[in-house]
Amino acid sequence: MKKAIKKELVRIDGKVATTGWFIKGGECIELMEASKKTSFKRLNLPLEVVFEDEYLAVVNKPAGILVSGNCFKTVANALEQNLSKSQESDAISPKPVHRLDYPTTGLLVAGKTSASLVQLGRLFEGKKIVKTYYAVTIGKMKPKGEITTPIDDKEAHTVYEIVKTVTSPRFGWLNLVKLHPKTGRRHQLRKHLYMMGNPILGDATYHLPDLLLKGKGLYLHAGMIEFVHPFSKKPIVLHKEVPSKFRKIFGDTLGV
Repeated sequence: MKKAIKKELVRIDGKVATTGWFIKGGECIELMEASKKTSFKRLNLPLEVVFEDEYLAVVNKPAGILVSGNCFKTVANALEQNLSKSQESDAISPKPVHRLDYPTTGLLVAGKTSASLVQLGRLFEGKKIVKTYYAVTIGKMKPKGEITTPIDDKEAHTVYEIVKTVTSPRFGWLNLVKLHPKTGRRHQLRKHLYMMGNPILGDATYHLPDLLLKGKGLYLHAGMIEFVHPFSKKPIVLHKEVPSKFRKIFGDTLGV
């Protein structure tokens, strides 16, 4: 909307709107259609599509790519080139409905219609979409547990379970951990594990002295997502196996 105002595409009672215009109620607000640009630059970023229908899609987000933002190279800008256009009457350019951190890989949900964006947003708000992450953590841990340390003075809740542990000459112990965030605070999983003294391998922000693995990226992957389809009402359960760098540590028989 801010971009539309700057392009003078918004009218209030027939006058060109400004960002400092206060709305009192009862005004007629119009959004004009921007002229089509034939020289529009498309982002060539192939994405693996894990699921797609007329309403929504789930893609596998690569590491080192923003989901959205002001830069050109984002998953949001690549969705239209990787997904088929919806045939529903309220079809839109597909848009992500949640975020994954820049270095995180895994399953990302996008809406393809206006109604889908609204319904998916409600599912996320109501905690009706269950996400499972996998991470490699450093140091000894209990086999399973819950982390309830507040983040930014807000309630935060993470449930974890160790899948496999191996010894490491440099790090002592490396654990493949299954994570279920019950709340959605920014960097919640990374912060919670760091607070426990078991930071995620490769985390350049939340790491212990001399225990930063450089050049391999963050070992955090959104591996499973479960929800009831907002239109077909069928249960959707999607898996995406962990990246190969996880298997180089724990072997090929992980089952995740």
